Amino acid sequence: MTLFLQQIINGIMLGSVYSLVALGLTLIYGILHIPNFAHGHMYMFAAYVTFFLVTIFHFNYWVAIAGAMITMAAFGALAERLVYRPLRRAPEINYFIAAIGLLMILESGAYILFGPSSRQFPPIHEQLLTFFGITVTLQRILVIACTAILILLLQLFIKKTTVGATIEAVAQNRQGAQLVGININRVATMTFAIGTALGAAAAGLIGPVSWVYPTMGNMPNLKAFVIIILGGMGSLPGAVLGGYLLGLLEALGAGYISANYEPLFAFGILIIILAFKPTGLFGKN
Repeated sequence: MTLFLQQIINGIMLGSVYSLVALGLTLIYGILHIPNFAHGHMYMFAAYVTFFLVTIFHFNYWVAIAGAMITMAAFGALAERLVYRPLRRAPEINYFIAAIGLLMILESGAYILFGPSSRQFPPIHEQLLTFFGITVTLQRILVIACTAILILLLQLFIKKTTVGATIEAVAQNRQGAQLVGININRVATMTFAIGTALGAAAAGLIGPVSWVYPTMGNMPNLKAFVIIILGGMGSLPGAVLGGYLLGLLEALGAGYISANYEPLFAFGILIIILAFKPTGLFGKN
């Protein structure tokens, strides 16, 4: 029972990170229909920004995460403006090519700037908490709590603000939104900024639990695409549910079978669910 509860906590923490990364990706895809394959590498750069703000500039950890979110939001907005917007009237395959090109630039840039070696955060929130016979670090609890707060804030932003309403309008009907005077370019830039900032938050939260290295975005990026397909392309609730489902499955599989089969768990559940519901959990025909 103790092992089960321990893996449940680990799964919820993993699912929290996956959900934030997938939320950012599905927000961009659902509204702009851009498959941003560089999303995971923006996540990686955010981890480095947080790490250097903490270790070199001695920022408070939470201020460093906020700084990384702002930095990567600006980078995401710039990527939308310079890389993706000029392709809006081009064939959709051009988005794929541009995204893969940006991915390669970011990964190569990370190797050049930071080197291939892994880096570890200094001790942050390593206090141990014990309950129901299991022991977890405070950092893992903070990852779960902060993710819940960010998901709630995003939901309130989309549903309760005028800016959120314009984003939702563009997602539902781009031409109709344009006809009533909504600035599509402004919404696109804002969407990319918010989506990238969510990935940056995930990177900053998980950084002290894992290592920071140039290829750390590859697997979260791949799993984020699995999650948004699993949850239904463009569905925000689907991204959240899919992220937690995958995190729990991986943690329980690692605890009771082997951590070596993590990719099998991710793609296995994807194949099984799509076999019964091809549009994903919350997808529409």
